[in-house]
Amino acid sequence: MEQKTTVHIIGAGVSGLIAAYELEQAGYHPVVFEKQGICGGRIQTVTVADYELDLGFQVLLSAYPLAKKYLDLEALSLRKLQSGAQILVDGKRFLIGDPLRDWKVLLPTLFSEIGSLTDKLRVLKLNLLLRKKSLDDIFSTPEVSTLEYLKRFGFSNKIITRFFQPFFAGIFLETGLQTSSRMFEFVYKMFGEGHAMIPQRGIGAISEQLKAKLVQTTFKFNCEVQALTDTTITLTNGEKISHQGVIVTSNAATLIPNLYDAETKWKSCMCLYFEVDKTSIPHETIALIADTGQLSNNLYAYKDSKGRTILSVTTLKHQGLSEEEIVARVSHEIRTYCNPVSLAHISNFTIQQALPQLTNLKYTSEPSASQVTDHIFLAGDALFNGSLNAAMESGRLAAAGLIEKKSGWFS
Repeated sequence: MEQKTTVHIIGAGVSGLIAAYELEQAGYHPVVFEKQGICGGRIQTVTVADYELDLGFQVLLSAYPLAKKYLDLEALSLRKLQSGAQILVDGKRFLIGDPLRDWKVLLPTLFSEIGSLTDKLRVLKLNLLLRKKSLDDIFSTPEVSTLEYLKRFGFSNKIITRFFQPFFAGIFLETGLQTSSRMFEFVYKMFGEGHAMIPQRGIGAISEQLKAKLVQTTFKFNCEVQALTDTTITLTNGEKISHQGVIVTSNAATLIPNLYDAETKWKSCMCLYFEVDKTSIPHETIALIADTGQLSNNLYAYKDSKGRTILSVTTLKHQGLSEEEIVARVSHEIRTYCNPVSLAHISNFTIQQALPQLTNLKYTSEPSASQVTDHIFLAGDALFNGSLNAAMESGRLAAAGLIEKKSGWFS
């Protein structure tokens, strides 16, 4: 019988937490190095003054297969967002949604000025098509850009610019819809089969729940890895640690000499938070600004634990502007579109590595594909498709690959 030895994980984001969980199930005692003082990576809720703010506006799609596998959704006390959006354009506001889920949005959707009746029939056609299309089929279909995909499907420029562009810009973190059509189909399918949800205590509750499941894992926070070989981990304080197996979940290209893959390119975003007395955004609804020339892309208002109305605003066009200019312009846009009487800026976050910029997107792979040297394995959503589901899948596969290797199942 194989002797269970300590294995190491670099990074305590979601992929690292899933890897630790799977290793524990196999009898290992993982040691996790995390350069921050908290787990979660990009899936964090942070405290600013007496506000609890997510590290950027993020939702959990309940249809993610691995969210169902690894998370206790009921225990997260999830707020369910409406299956639609408010479109703000040309001084008007339109509420659109899926009438198959909520009949009350049928007439507003049909009479909204975001596209023709033919466009709306094509939306229904797309819904039905993707409900029948398997995930394997989605990720084996030849890639084009999302914009090209929508044009080929027959959608008009009007519905693309007034709905698809602002909605998916907030998901893909780029305004040109150049993201792979595989990602579009995957995300669209997940929205159609489940709900966009946010834990009542913030998105960081997901990471906290995953960490709480770990009983044999040691976390070493504020502990940054400087270099890595097939046998040794070197920390920034100069300490060297021998290892017999390590999973790297971030910055692999900077840690591993001569790594075959180039360093991942990342998309960034900026999320600003305000306290307001009221907004014109419907309850649990995402508002999308489809007017050109605005900094704000999507807005979401919610009540925090103290009963205050918090407004989250995401911008993708903040480059070249000072923080003061961005806050001032976004504040003006909030007053224009949301009609608050009082408005107070709380804080903002610039997330430089918000989403990996990828092509040839995959859903999964063989566990052995995560191995890059005899004892080093890779995880992270950048290996597959840049989603929470991908982060979980990559952690699962890296753990499985390491376990198989140590069990002698592959050489």
